[in-house]
Amino acid sequence: MAPEAELLARCRRGEAEAWDELFDLHYAAAGRFVFQLAPDFTREDAEEICQEAFLSVIRNLDSFHGDSQFQTWLFRIAANKARDYRERRNAAKRGGGQAPLSLSAEDPESGLTLDPPAPLPGPDELLMNTEQLTLVHQALDHVGEPCREIIELRYFGDLSYEELSQTLALNPKTVSSRLSKCLDRLEEIAGRIFSREKSGFSPSNKIAG
Repeated sequence: MAPEAELLARCRRGEAEAWDELFDLHYAAAGRFVFQLAPDFTREDAEEICQEAFLSVIRNLDSFHGDSQFQTWLFRIAANKARDYRERRNAAKRGGGQAPLSLSAEDPESGLTLDPPAPLPGPDELLMNTEQLTLVHQALDHVGEPCREIIELRYFGDLSYEELSQTLALNPKTVSSRLSKCLDRLEEIAGRIFSREKSGFSPSNKIAG
């Protein structure tokens, strides 16, 4: 039996040391993944989301059958927990009104003011440019499922095409086609954001889907 499979088997048997080993192996990677999912997440937010994700792992480990890597399964849980967390936080703020996102605000990671270049970069470059991280996440908020999941897992979770194929139960050609179409969709939405920022339009209204 593979080392990780054996470790998971020990966790299922209720061995406390095995759970400690599993957390030590995957907690830091899960934290990095969560921290990238929203530019406004603090380290405390990421910590809370990771704890929720691992609690879900403890409760639902029997449902993991090894169709993908454990870390991939964990990332999917963490992404869902992160969305739930953001929704709860936004709901708590609605009483006082939701503040519009300023595209001229400094990126919390780089400290740089966002200044989208022209012409619009390609989607791969867009995803990797930390100066535009806030804009990317705003666009991801509107790209919809299943595009959001495949983009998050590919670029924030760093999954290979083979891992995406296993995780999403799709053949590699379908993964490639879907990812390409989703990146085009992301670029289209990001283009609207860039255009509105350039014209001085306030992006506080939702982008039409």
